[in-house]
Amino acid sequence: MSEFSLSMREVSKEYGGLRVLDVPELDVRQGEFFSLLGPSGSGKTTGLRLVAGFEAPTAGRVIINGRDMARVSADKRNIGVVFQNYALFPHMTVAENVAFPLQMRSLSGQDIERRVAEALEQVDLGPFRDRNAATLSGGQQQRVAIARAIVYEPDLLLMDEPLGALDRRLRARLQGELRGLHHRLGVSIVYVTHDQDEAMALSDRVAIMNGGRIVQQGAPKELYDTPASLFVSNFLGDNNALPAAITGPGSARLEAGATMPVPRTGASAGAAADLTIRPERLRLTADGVRDDGPGFDGVIADVVALGAMTQYSVRIDGVGTLWASVQNSAHAFSGVPGDRVGVRWELDDVHVFPRPDSPSPADETAKATADA
Repeated sequence: MSEFSLSMREVSKEYGGLRVLDVPELDVRQGEFFSLLGPSGSGKTTGLRLVAGFEAPTAGRVIINGRDMARVSADKRNIGVVFQNYALFPHMTVAENVAFPLQMRSLSGQDIERRVAEALEQVDLGPFRDRNAATLSGGQQQRVAIARAIVYEPDLLLMDEPLGALDRRLRARLQGELRGLHHRLGVSIVYVTHDQDEAMALSDRVAIMNGGRIVQQGAPKELYDTPASLFVSNFLGDNNALPAAITGPGSARLEAGATMPVPRTGASAGAAADLTIRPERLRLTADGVRDDGPGFDGVIADVVALGAMTQYSVRIDGVGTLWASVQNSAHAFSGVPGDRVGVRWELDDVHVFPRPDSPSPADETAKATADA
């Protein structure tokens, strides 16, 4: 497969004067599984439609393999697209559905037969080639849609919420199949989803979108461990969020009254901030058991069993309620409502997000200079 590249530069999209997408810069690498992740209305599907050629940007360049394709029609881009609703022809067989884009390109019958067989083999649907598409299960229909998208060997595969209509167990299975297919084909994939777990499980890199903008992008672990904003921290996984005020380097006073150590931040003393710590980063110890990490003592208020994991809600004076997730094992912590417990963590597990309107030391220095 030839080297592939996709870039967006200073791309924006407006509808009736309302800007719904603003992407200064985005790059997708050769053979990369790249996800656009965000809530409804964040602009991710609009971005995908601009790459596909279904719509043109209001401004900017969509560069595919070194050529600006912003005003080039979709049928000239050699891009495969898989939609959530499959968009299959129900009156056609599986093989006929997969052959359709090749027929539109006027390939020979022999070439069509070979490519259809190869595509169906890739998605494990060879034995179903003569079945009517309408008789297949949802998961099978989605695989037909994928086969139809890859049958003409596109430079890029776009997927718009392709597993959104499937139940949880089937989604998990097809995620594994998508990973395997991506590794076998080596094709670049741009994948749109609102499902954080799905994006984290499938992607080499993820761009998190909100309000039509990319707010952070990187490898899944990087985004989860080092979120750049409160939005990203809350959007990826579960969080304990604590409103606070910075009291000095490495210290904050919680809104509920307690003081706790935090990583150093550039915010000034008195600046409002939000502190976050993930439930799985909290350690619970029975009353009186020594653990020297930073933390508080509290009382278990609720216990929720989730199979492989148990969640504990702990009430803490001057803090409020913290949720802790404990992986179940033979030696894992176990408690019941009413038990006194220690809640501990590592200092680096706390993320500090100064609020945008809070002054930094540089702001205060500039203000003092101006006043003087």
